[in-house]
Amino acid sequence: MDLVDALEADRGTTCVVGAGGKKTTLAALASRLDRAVVTTTVRIPIFDEWVGRVVVADDPVAAVGSAGDADWPLGVVPERERADRYRGYDPAVVDRLSELDAPVLVKADGARMRRFKAPSDHEPRLPQTADTVVSIASVHAVGRPLSDDLVHRVEEVSALTGLAPGEEIRPRDVAAVLASERGGRKDVPAAATTIPLLNMVDDDDLESTAREVAAEIRDRVDVPRVVLAEMRADDPVVDVV
Repeated sequence: MDLVDALEADRGTTCVVGAGGKKTTLAALASRLDRAVVTTTVRIPIFDEWVGRVVVADDPVAAVGSAGDADWPLGVVPERERADRYRGYDPAVVDRLSELDAPVLVKADGARMRRFKAPSDHEPRLPQTADTVVSIASVHAVGRPLSDDLVHRVEEVSALTGLAPGEEIRPRDVAAVLASERGGRKDVPAAATTIPLLNMVDDDDLESTAREVAAEIRDRVDVPRVVLAEMRADDPVVDVV
């Protein structure tokens, strides 16, 4: 199964949440889709280098409608907030992109470059038209201590897993967060599909760890698949389980 099929991203609106590879996942999908729209409901670092063009516009639907053939994949954002990042749209504005006959890719929360996270009260910022929500964690978090340099929102992860700060993150802890309705499945629209993605699976030991996490997820929740991936690879999908 290729990446687009694994994440059901060839149609509708696909949102990415979590930590450990949201931007690389968006970039990998955008490069494999015909005429994809890339946008965000949160702040996003400048991403001009992996799309054909970024348009700053209050009305993303109009911006997409005026795109030329060389503009795809097309980025649309409401404002360049400062030199190194764009601001995101309100989710209700992104809902309007569902009117288009184009796959829409959305960054729907932030993680400050960490490898693992749980959402706060105001996250994620999901459009109600989301068809697929890809909940991401890096397997590099397993075996590392629960700490601010690795994990975004340590207190929230602690609340979902029972881990104390400084304790070692286990496969079941990553699974507990991704499977939880207060974690990777938080605020997912009723009609949307949640697909956990375990990223940075770049050697055999990490693949074994990822399989353990995937089995733990499946013990907790019914999902169509868990994707094991290395988003920096030419063929990102390691396996689908």
